[in-house]
Amino acid sequence: MKLPQTIKDLIDAQNNSDSLAYVACFSEEATVKDEGKTHRGKQEIKNWISKTNETFKIAMKPLDYFEGQQLLKAEISGNFPGSPLMLSYHFKFKDDTISFLLIDQD
Repeated sequence: MKLPQTIKDLIDAQNNSDSLAYVACFSEEATVKDEGKTHRGKQEIKNWISKTNETFKIAMKPLDYFEGQQLLKAEISGNFPGSPLMLSYHFKFKDDTISFLLIDQD
């Protein structure tokens, strides 16, 4: 599967629980929406992913990418009820960074 480099970097950062590398994939004014909460800007995104990594130890396995829709389907597993889950990652990009990410469950 062919993935944009930014998404590859995001997956690697997630699988290594590297919050700094994860947030480096985002633009300064980026927004992430996950589990009904909105995280705006790199600091909020870093706080969110750091807490998520510490609590759930999430690993991400990409399954399919729809380039025209900028949609990644992935399986995530970790220390949470119902693991593993299938999630959809809806991206918007600005230059080579993520400007918007919506994560929802299939």
